[in-house]
Amino acid sequence: MTRNRIWHHRANTFARALMLVIMMPLLWPAGNAFAQTDDSLPVMKQKAEDLVKAEKFTEALPILEEVAAAEPDNAHTQFNLGFALIGQAIATKDAAERKAMRIRARNSFLKAKDLGEKATVLDALIAGLPVDGADTNAFSQNIQANDLMNGAEALFAQGKLDDALLVYQRALDLDPKLYHAALFCGDVYTQKGDFPDAEIWYQKAIAIDPNRETAYRYSATPFMKQQKYDIARDRYVEAYIAEPYNQFSSAGLNQWAQITKTNIAHPRIDVPVQVTMDDKGELKMNIPANMTIGATHGSTAWIVYGGTRIMWRKEKFATEFPAEKEYRHSLSEEAAALRAVISMATSDKKAKSLNPSLAKLKQLDDAGLLESYILLARADEGIGRDYPAYRDKNRDKLRRYVLDYVLTAGGK
Repeated sequence: MTRNRIWHHRANTFARALMLVIMMPLLWPAGNAFAQTDDSLPVMKQKAEDLVKAEKFTEALPILEEVAAAEPDNAHTQFNLGFALIGQAIATKDAAERKAMRIRARNSFLKAKDLGEKATVLDALIAGLPVDGADTNAFSQNIQANDLMNGAEALFAQGKLDDALLVYQRALDLDPKLYHAALFCGDVYTQKGDFPDAEIWYQKAIAIDPNRETAYRYSATPFMKQQKYDIARDRYVEAYIAEPYNQFSSAGLNQWAQITKTNIAHPRIDVPVQVTMDDKGELKMNIPANMTIGATHGSTAWIVYGGTRIMWRKEKFATEFPAEKEYRHSLSEEAAALRAVISMATSDKKAKSLNPSLAKLKQLDDAGLLESYILLARADEGIGRDYPAYRDKNRDKLRRYVLDYVLTAGGK
């Protein structure tokens, strides 16, 4: 699902976001991909690495800039440079300079991607940084609390963790609903290695807004560091359920899967009928010839998928969504179309068995997880609008779908 969305405040805190998503140090490859001619370069790279791990991004920046000049085509160098530039932007008061640094940071991430960097969050980092480097929304409508947050972020970027912690807590006192203040207190404790206190603060952030993914995802980090992978998995799952269309929540789950060597995937269900909208806003159905000629195992049932959707466009949508003036593809429509296929396929006396796609579809429906599958695996912009309301009432089903199907490479 494609969304044009910039996550609040992340342009100022992406460096921290990545540190808490990936569980391995930000290291350059052990084997250099370039001819080493300067004996001081390995020393500089090690020093920059140490500074990045200590969250001292402003100190790391000049060193990383020298390293990048020496190896401009090293993807991971560009990757780390992007974080250092964001860290410097956080500590910069001049708006024009902050903007320029964010633009440079985004360009570094883009270059890293072009050079082959495979970090799971790279696309999310690029998408989250405005092309023009603009400042993001305020942390709080409380002016004092917002000023404190900006000050605390600058302290954090300089590696002054204890000072930052006190200021975050002062901001939360002024605005008890300030999600990022509680979240970032948890970050500080995580960086200090105080995992019990980190958990307390992450849970405070979750209590403030259980429908944001970030605190769930960040709270997985201490458990990953302690190799408590089952607990970490559950946190990544909750992050994904909270905001499944957020690239960071997906990246967190993918990172857990990589480290635990778990194959994850949605069930593979091939829908052979194509339904498209013409210039007049009407739905058109395209049926492959091989679906109706000599088809077996219930495949002909797919013809009712398109028919059901066309009926929804003409009649049902206006009835089911009277408050919406324009038609959209909805969760109700997609579920009705897929259930019509299941009904026809299972009633076809000529079909001795169902093909894998139909069998899996029926299995999901029998388990009460068809809507969860649609929302998490087949959502477009229209269907995605139905997600918050469904999540509010069916978190258990969404969780069961992810655990039973996604984390088992599509289910058994």
